[in-house]
Amino acid sequence: MQEFLPLVRDWFAERFGAPTEPQRLGWPKIRSGDDVLITAPTGSGKTLSAFLIALDDLIRRAERGSLPDATLVLYVSPLRALTNDVQRNLQAPLGELAALAADRGVRLQPIRTAVRTGDTTASERAKMLRSAPHILVTTPESLFILLTAERSRRLLTGVGTVIVDEIHAMAGDKRGAHLALSLARLDHLVREHGHPKPQRIGLSATVKPIEDVADFLGPTAAIVDVGHRRPMELSVEVPSEELGPVASNEMWADIYDRICVQIAAHRTTLVFVGTRRLAERVSFALTQRLGEGVVLPHHGSLSRTARFVAEQRLKQGELRAVVATASLELGIDIGSVDLVVQIGAPRAIATALQRIGRSGHWVGALPKGIFYALTRDDLIECAALVRTIRAGLIDAIEIPRAPLDILAQQLVACLLYTSDAADDLTRV
Repeated sequence: MQEFLPLVRDWFAERFGAPTEPQRLGWPKIRSGDDVLITAPTGSGKTLSAFLIALDDLIRRAERGSLPDATLVLYVSPLRALTNDVQRNLQAPLGELAALAADRGVRLQPIRTAVRTGDTTASERAKMLRSAPHILVTTPESLFILLTAERSRRLLTGVGTVIVDEIHAMAGDKRGAHLALSLARLDHLVREHGHPKPQRIGLSATVKPIEDVADFLGPTAAIVDVGHRRPMELSVEVPSEELGPVASNEMWADIYDRICVQIAAHRTTLVFVGTRRLAERVSFALTQRLGEGVVLPHHGSLSRTARFVAEQRLKQGELRAVVATASLELGIDIGSVDLVVQIGAPRAIATALQRIGRSGHWVGALPKGIFYALTRDDLIECAALVRTIRAGLIDAIEIPRAPLDILAQQLVACLLYTSDAADDLTRV
């Protein structure tokens, strides 16, 4: 860590001790300026491996008084919950670094962060345009909107680092193709204003084939592969009654009772289900058994306020359980969760790994997951899933190749909202 500022180096040593493997291997690659894909198990410090060099650069500029009124670091996440989480996790170290600098008599310019998602209010968006954040946390869809509107495009003209988190969650479908085209447009926009192409840093806990995902990130992207295997405590449970083609009401009651016992035996439990309707149903059933205020649902159809309250109370350890869909399966840092329950088969190895990894989301912890089979088919799938995870296998991602509908969508947006659309697209 000798390359970091003494201020940053001392803060890191006091807060975290020694670097983790993805940090130790990733920092030299990132410092070289090349695009980098880092794949490592959940809870191994991947996010900080991507951010710390950018934070070090911002601190250096802040100390010199040369921080521009522009966005320098762009973080792209597939989930709104994760963007809010990352911004909060950035504000804490920035505050600690500023306090440490003040103790040492070092004056720093304020380093601003902001989130731009579908949840961002009109007043927050206007504030962002008036005073550009140095670190902007966003989603692929909001990045597309930022690149489309003329005023918000100016925010992005000085971006030097783009961090793409949970890249595997986007690379395997057209959402990834859409993001790839947005990133190419961002490259052109930045170069057009006299700056070098932004460095891309991709992060993933589970990805295969890793070479294809690295090529998706950038054709010359370096790979830091720490692997995805991590010790886990896994089990499959079945109701007392014989399994059939569908779960009966008696089976559901038995499952609810068992989950309540497991919730009582753990600090915080995440219960994953397949649909938003089921999230509400399971949350209601658990609340009937455990009492009001200790279990909440979390899914994409909830209001921004309801989701935010659930996330905050979960992080603060005020909830015994949250029942969620995919809305909480990626990246979000919930340090108190020590058990994940999956009701029904999750259908994919990577999905199961991501969800189980929400428990024990800290260095050295042991994730714990319980799969509840609802039918005979679920039992076969869950048993095969656990066996596959223990063997160290994961799903292969199939990246869509040049989907023309995505190109058409970006083309129409450019032609409608930007004055330089034709030139913008011919160079992408």
